Amino acid sequence: MKRLYYLLLSLLLLIPAAMADDADGTAPVAAQLTVANRTVFTFHASVLGEPPAVRAQRARAVVDEALRGAEGLQVRVDPMMDSQLVLIGDRRAFIVAPQDLPGGSGDTRAAAEQAAVVLRQVVDETGEARSLHFLFVALGYSLLATLIYVALLKGAHVARRKLTGLLPRLMRNRAYQLKVGQLPLFDMQYVYALVDRLLRLFYWLLVALFSYQWLSFVLSRFPYTRPWGESLNLHLLDLLRYLLDGIVHAIPGIAVAITIFFIARGISSFSRRLLERLARPGSVPWLTGETLQPTTRLTSLAIWLFALVMAYPYLPGSGTDAFKGLSVLLGLMISLGASSVVGQAAAGLILTYSRTLKAGEYVRVGEHEGTVTEVGMFNTTIRTGLGEVLTLPNSMITGSVTRNYSRAVQGPGYIVDTVVTIGYDTPWRQVEAMLTEAARRTDGILASPRPQVFQTGLSDFYPEYRLVAQAVPSEPRPRAELLSLLHANIQDVFNEYGVQIMSPHYLGDPAQEKWVPPERWYSAPAQAPDAPGE
Repeated sequence: MKRLYYLLLSLLLLIPAAMADDADGTAPVAAQLTVANRTVFTFHASVLGEPPAVRAQRARAVVDEALRGAEGLQVRVDPMMDSQLVLIGDRRAFIVAPQDLPGGSGDTRAAAEQAAVVLRQVVDETGEARSLHFLFVALGYSLLATLIYVALLKGAHVARRKLTGLLPRLMRNRAYQLKVGQLPLFDMQYVYALVDRLLRLFYWLLVALFSYQWLSFVLSRFPYTRPWGESLNLHLLDLLRYLLDGIVHAIPGIAVAITIFFIARGISSFSRRLLERLARPGSVPWLTGETLQPTTRLTSLAIWLFALVMAYPYLPGSGTDAFKGLSVLLGLMISLGASSVVGQAAAGLILTYSRTLKAGEYVRVGEHEGTVTEVGMFNTTIRTGLGEVLTLPNSMITGSVTRNYSRAVQGPGYIVDTVVTIGYDTPWRQVEAMLTEAARRTDGILASPRPQVFQTGLSDFYPEYRLVAQAVPSEPRPRAELLSLLHANIQDVFNEYGVQIMSPHYLGDPAQEKWVPPERWYSAPAQAPDAPGE
């Protein structure tokens, strides 16, 4: 009788696959056979006129009825032409047809055996669920796991509290040893806040991990919830496997990047020592003490940029869309905002290698003058004698006339000059003598080389005289104060000899000459040099 049933069933399965589709010609919707939270099989085709949903419903009814019956059910697979028949006990649970497999063809025997394995597991778990002894044992293991879980949480909390008090003290001792000059590298207030946040983050990560493992273990103890616990374990294992695979695959690239880093470091050190030897007098004319430091920095920057470009493909994640997007963003930012920066840096290099000015020289750039204190890559700092510190962009210096008062001197020092205009009625020889005398009386102006007076112009109403002298560089007096004393001595000398300092645009001679006699030099509120309080 059983053989006749199988024969009729086999003949029915010979119906063409095209008739298994729905009436409108569309493929049937897949349906899963789920028993006790476990997916036994997924139906994709219509068999014997039954769509996948009806097949799944019928199979679930057969399995549920069989599970409610006798214990110790046997699950087996019988072949039936191209299909496989999955039996539970003596009853047909469902049929695995070739159309149920991906592509409509495949190994139906393997698919049926896999479904039978899951179905046997369902039968075993159903028996466990009916056993009070098994349930009590599972409950005991769950209570024990809960106690261990609570103890781990308590231990993590105590460890966090102790580390919160211990680590800041240890880091405080280390932080004071890490200094830049005499300044500690870390502010302990921020170090404590950072350590506290890191410990809090690590604590909550441990709490999440313990909770995840506790929940997975407890769910796996009971038959009905075991699939959920196993899925949690599988997710965690998949995550760990993904992380480990990423780490293992990244190790060769990281090793190559580290090797490139050490090679670049060695080349950078070698180039620095080589440049120091080449900077010695008589080796390379353009490589001097002033250009050594920027040349070393540029060489090191070029080496490290080349090393970064070489190591970039080996960095983990360099081929991801995130890295590509970041590269595009950085390139866009550099292209939009770096034009002025590059211009300033180029101007700084021009000033450095052309040696237009250097630290310690007295210069005049446009309307600004003072002593150069620093020539940077982007700007130059000048200290005036009026209590000001000027920061001039390098592009402005390269685009304007720079007067260097410290270059064209004999020996050390810098140039001091001033201009006066005296009428044609005063002999030029007398004017030159008075200007030379004023320079001689000014402390800080050198007698050798001697001050010189040049007639730089013959205007319509007066000649123009320029006094040029050299000042002592070791004097603490700034150039502005020195010029002030020189101007005061020029007025004194001209007043002593009754020569007025003015530029007469003639309409008529004044009734009396415009000069100050010596007896009026110290009129109130001025004081004589030997007066009290001087």
